[in-house]
Amino acid sequence: MPAPTLLYLHGFRSSPASAKARVTARRIEEINRAREAAGAAPVRWICPQLPPSPAAAIALCRERVAGVAPEALCIIGSSLGGFYATHLAETLGCRAALLNPAVDPARDLAGHIGTQTAWHDPALEFRFTAEHVRELRALEIGDLRRPVPHPERFFAVIAKGDEVLDWREMAARYAGARTELLDGGDHALSDYPTRHLEPTLCWCGAAADAAALSTD
Repeated sequence: MPAPTLLYLHGFRSSPASAKARVTARRIEEINRAREAAGAAPVRWICPQLPPSPAAAIALCRERVAGVAPEALCIIGSSLGGFYATHLAETLGCRAALLNPAVDPARDLAGHIGTQTAWHDPALEFRFTAEHVRELRALEIGDLRRPVPHPERFFAVIAKGDEVLDWREMAARYAGARTELLDGGDHALSDYPTRHLEPTLCWCGAAADAAALSTD
């Protein structure tokens, strides 16, 4: 079994500088040191800055994982990144770990058309357009009011205390998937480093225990 490739997809107005992306990257570095000591190939970590255009974002992701076997690929998606991860997992046949995933971003972001700023660099501005909303619609997998076609491909962390997205909608969309449904919590999953990071990486096949590693 080849070492896994992990593709991390951030949310709307976010970046690879987000807290969850950075803590995951640091943990992968630790895991890769253990893998190296055990003689195993390193986990491949990919965390791109996604463009405002959903179509361009998906094209970039496909380019970055071209040639990776579905069984070696796992996608971690947060919020809007969870929507992208769902599209990619269903079309590429790989698995995905979803962190408070957006279910219907075309609806939710229609009111955000115009100039936006990045959370982690307010000086960075971008235009979110009506065409981007149409691109989101084109990326939808099936009927958003029904569960995803292949729930076995997904691990979803859903916080009932999410102040941005409706947890009931998320839970219904990922019915049948492995799910951590949290009482309380928040959209950012502030307890991600201590509570959800290791289960997420375990789902993705990134072994944290060097004794459990297998060589290629």
